[in-house]
Amino acid sequence: MLDLRSDTVTHPTDAMRAAMASAVVGDDQYGEDPTVRELEELAARMLGKEAALFVVSGTMGNLVALLTHCGRGDEVIMGDECHIFWYESGGAAALGGMPFNLLPNSRFGELDLERVRKSIRAIRPGYPRTGAICIEDTHNRCGGPTLALDYLAELHSIGQQFGVPVHMDGARVFNAAAALGVSVAEIAQHVDSVQFCLTKCLAAPVGSLVVGSAEYIQRACASRKIVGGALRQSGVIAAAGLVALRTMVERLPEDHRRARRLAEGLAAIDGVTIDLETVQSNIVIFKTEPAVEHVAFQTAMRENGVLISNYGTRGVRMLTHYMIDDAAIERALDVASTILARVPVPA
Repeated sequence: MLDLRSDTVTHPTDAMRAAMASAVVGDDQYGEDPTVRELEELAARMLGKEAALFVVSGTMGNLVALLTHCGRGDEVIMGDECHIFWYESGGAAALGGMPFNLLPNSRFGELDLERVRKSIRAIRPGYPRTGAICIEDTHNRCGGPTLALDYLAELHSIGQQFGVPVHMDGARVFNAAAALGVSVAEIAQHVDSVQFCLTKCLAAPVGSLVVGSAEYIQRACASRKIVGGALRQSGVIAAAGLVALRTMVERLPEDHRRARRLAEGLAAIDGVTIDLETVQSNIVIFKTEPAVEHVAFQTAMRENGVLISNYGTRGVRMLTHYMIDDAAIERALDVASTILARVPVPA
């Protein structure tokens, strides 16, 4: 069974398992787990920030980040296709009392900068305070495109002008760096905080990190505690994250190459609609309707040994990762082609 549903399905490597088994641990609640400290220091250094905080998931990381930036009632500007809005159970609104100000995401995941500027609230009675601007890089629901560095710089400049922090949901920010051919620190310099996942493209079994200034991360520790994240001997899982950061980053272009092959192969199949320009990393989103309804296509793929995700009106999704090789890509294309070849050709 080929699993192309997500890069979250990856299993830890042998090196990760060995590191977890031999990890030196302490009580992280007391700041005494040396493996967690090492992971946080490495993450902060790689992203060019002062400090980092280990959390158990990307959803927790984004929630902690927003709880730290915002007070109750503060408004958060974000895209209408962003992960925080779609897939995080409204946590920032439910637990932080934050209303979302949704702006349209462009085809490539950007927010219109002038609309961002005009959406920042003036200080007057009746208006909520604008607490943060959220962006996503790479952008999941838009098909994995990256945000250009000059765009990020201009967005950050707007935030600084109005005193509004910019938070990046960088679940796959290492993919963005690989796609742009830059260091991840060159991306992170243009935002005030970043959440990134160890469990997606980097293949660790558990964990994400929030990075930012030392003062911000100190406050984020309290936010993590509020949402139940008092970690103990968490070096056991942090050890896998260290291996991930040290061994899985350089291989990401392989996933991107395979995603490009997958996307171009799908584009050549009658009945598939795909925007090849948005396929810039390891995410491939495409449509099979009206030829084959998406649920029916997903079911047929599964029955033929290939797992994919149904993205509703967005289409269906496949992601490449280290457990998917070239042969797997060709097999997935063969299965998709066979399924769509069964569709009757209109007279």
